[in-house]
Amino acid sequence: MSFTLPELPYEQQALEPYISAKTLDFHYNKHHKGYLDKLNTLVKDTDYEHMELKELIVKAQGDLPIFNNAAQVWNHNFYWSSIQKNGGGKPKEDTLIAKKIKDDLGGFEKFTEMFSEHGVNQFGSGWVWLVLENNKLKITKTSNADLPLTHNQVPLLTMDVWEHAYYLDCQNRRVDYIKVFLDHLINWDFAEENLKRV
Repeated sequence: MSFTLPELPYEQQALEPYISAKTLDFHYNKHHKGYLDKLNTLVKDTDYEHMELKELIVKAQGDLPIFNNAAQVWNHNFYWSSIQKNGGGKPKEDTLIAKKIKDDLGGFEKFTEMFSEHGVNQFGSGWVWLVLENNKLKITKTSNADLPLTHNQVPLLTMDVWEHAYYLDCQNRRVDYIKVFLDHLINWDFAEENLKRV
């Protein structure tokens, strides 16, 4: 058994002009696939080879090469679903996620402010997350391949802030990418589904 690359939930040009087909091609077919291929090489003929990805991530925390590649595969799988064509902006008012943002974070404007700050202030490579922790929404960030699964948090959506997520389109202007993510890409339906499953 080996881990496989899931199909993207949209065509590679579907997110233009916000994420170019070229960026998506490099990100998905080079970076994401690269982590997956390395993971399959590392786990071949080990007990990890037959585990579900989440289980592997939890059990491999002491084995950094396996953990890092497995976590990056999982993070990217989750990221592709966190964005969509015609996404972004506010979630629908009658949704559970909209109510939780208001109750737990102080409203949508506060959410965007905190989410942006986490993205801008993430030093080096990493991820920004909207998570549920102790039944409360929280915005957090992780470095490199780290992820909420190892911090007793339930991930609801994520933004990739590794440079390969935005450099071809925005160069070094991470702040521009963050604004595009918030205004045009967030998949609130995905966040709502994740919240309802808790």
